[in-house]
Amino acid sequence: MIMEHRYRPTAVTVAAASLILLLLMLPNLIAIPASLTDRPYLSLPEAALSLDHYRRFLAEPGWRDSFLLSVGTAAAATVLALPLGTALSIGARALPARSARLVRGTVMLPIIVPGIVSAIAVFRQWTLLGLYDTVPGVILVQMLVALPFVVVVTTAGLAGFDARLIQAARSMGAGTLRIAWRIIVPGIRRSIAVAAVLAFVAAWDESVITLFVTGRHVQILPRAIWDGLQYDIDPIVAVVATLMLAFTATGVALSFIVQARRGSRGR
Repeated sequence: MIMEHRYRPTAVTVAAASLILLLLMLPNLIAIPASLTDRPYLSLPEAALSLDHYRRFLAEPGWRDSFLLSVGTAAAATVLALPLGTALSIGARALPARSARLVRGTVMLPIIVPGIVSAIAVFRQWTLLGLYDTVPGVILVQMLVALPFVVVVTTAGLAGFDARLIQAARSMGAGTLRIAWRIIVPGIRRSIAVAAVLAFVAAWDESVITLFVTGRHVQILPRAIWDGLQYDIDPIVAVVATLMLAFTATGVALSFIVQARRGSRGR
């Protein structure tokens, strides 16, 4: 009889992991109290906590419009990246192993290559194509950043997919597109849901390349934050950072919940 041994972390392991997590998160978490400052400049609260800068954020059209524009471009990038990445994963599954690795490796380049290198290359190309400082240009950049996350998650979902279902569908005369849409996509729907969340978070968080491809006409959130820090250290910057942290944390939490439900149902 084979006994199943589960790893039980010790108190030292838990403490070390918690400390590392705290050190990683602490610089980001500083934005939360800074957004609640009662001072007109960027600082930690002194006398009391205040929501005045949140009210200012909602009242000032520039910041509010930048926030909504970032949400819109990230959503549009997700809508583009999700079917493209899923189709790429499904197609790569049918390729020989070496060719499939090459295709997936090429798709990973946007997150492997240093951001500044990608930003310079995209800036030059977008200028030649007339996409510089345009909303479609931002959406395409965010889609390229989000695409690798879709491919990774959907590829993992396909690894556990039962290939016999595809063989059975082919024996019944189903074509390639019908099999992909009616058999494969429903079979990996939870992986697609996780991929959508991670793609939105990746597009939402992208800042380096978007700073290079935007100017004065497209005031996306990273551009507004940069201008706010460059010309005037406004506490609204901390408010925006806090909201971005909340969006990112919510997205990651949702992906964990979907994965957890998938794992519990798979048992």
